[in-house]
Amino acid sequence: MIKRLSATNSVLFLLCLMYFITYLDRVNIATAGAVIIQDLGMSNTQFGLILSAFAYPYAIFQVIGGSVGDRFGARRTLLVCGLIWASATILTGFVGGLVSLFLARVLLGFGEGATFPTATRAMQNWTAPGRRGFAQGITHAFARLGNAVAPPIVAFLIYHFGWRSSFVILGAISFVWVVIWYAYFRDDPSDHKAITQAELDALPPPRKVGAKQSVPWGALTRRILPVTVTYFCYGWTLWLFLGWLPSFFKQSYGLDLKNSALFASGVFFAGVVGDTLGGVLSDGILKRTGSIKLARLSIIVVGFLGAAASLTGVFFTKDLTAVALLLSSGFFFAELVIGPIWSVPMDIAPQYAGTASGLMNTGSAIAAIVSPIVFGLVVDMTGDWTLPFAGSIGLCLLGAALAFTMHPERPFMEAPEPSAMIPPAAAAPVR
Repeated sequence: MIKRLSATNSVLFLLCLMYFITYLDRVNIATAGAVIIQDLGMSNTQFGLILSAFAYPYAIFQVIGGSVGDRFGARRTLLVCGLIWASATILTGFVGGLVSLFLARVLLGFGEGATFPTATRAMQNWTAPGRRGFAQGITHAFARLGNAVAPPIVAFLIYHFGWRSSFVILGAISFVWVVIWYAYFRDDPSDHKAITQAELDALPPPRKVGAKQSVPWGALTRRILPVTVTYFCYGWTLWLFLGWLPSFFKQSYGLDLKNSALFASGVFFAGVVGDTLGGVLSDGILKRTGSIKLARLSIIVVGFLGAAASLTGVFFTKDLTAVALLLSSGFFFAELVIGPIWSVPMDIAPQYAGTASGLMNTGSAIAAIVSPIVFGLVVDMTGDWTLPFAGSIGLCLLGAALAFTMHPERPFMEAPEPSAMIPPAAAAPVR
């Protein structure tokens, strides 16, 4: 007899599906890139601009979207986001040139901008504190699974239906998730019909939707800034992989669309393992030691250093299999960072989980703007498809050093109101 999923695990599974679908819609253009470049007559630099178009509104709506998620709840916020990103994916199949494709990707970034910070808001209410690393790790593992299956799925759809129809089909799948999410999810776990008392007892007190909350933007931004900068270092490598990996295998090694997609998938599957393992290890260390700092930073630093070492090896071999293994290793180590670093905003500022995670993810979003353009520009200028990885190596080393500035063990404390700082005697009225 199959055991039913608990309400908390069902919500986590729905979020996993969202991460999977958003990344499928986000990176499908990378697999279709070679066909689109040929069909629309673009250069690599122009296509790099198209890849970065997603990231402009994505960066802007990290913080705005996280704040909206905190204010109005994950149920309504993700409903609106899902409708926008699904529509944008479908519209991509109808573009006529560089400008319309750029605008379609901008709309996609607008729709997906608030998704991850808002999902963190949902996790804050629906996840026990000791499972934060696992929840963030497994959801991002599904995102990497989306990366991994996107190349063969999109290649299959392109082969049988054309690149335009592939976007229409994937957009329709997004609409299905939106309907299921809105029907099942509730912002307050106690409002869910299927939740048990045992589950409620393990969860933190939920923040009520619509409750007025004045965000201390200046203090919170300064507190999260080290996390944002550290996450930028990770994001640079992530977006380099997401945007250019299929084209790297196709152009650098002369593979056809099918084989370049398969090699890219192999690299992304390594990320699935890294995401899951990073979150599990972080939570395990926290359970054994009780040290949030050790649990988060140890995995993050190992991830950055391992990625830098693996990518360095790419410069010492031209063998396709060896390069694929080194890139897989690099992506595995980079993804170890995800579970613990996405737990850090929840550790630091649980009362502003959506806003804080949005501030952090702004770092990756800015990297998403710059990294793909730099990659395409370097390749067009030098003809060397390996050289852009040098920037990733340097930023991974920098990220390992910057990780020690984050301090997840120090909860964010708002500055007291001026009246609260006046000593009682001084505040007493003169008689």
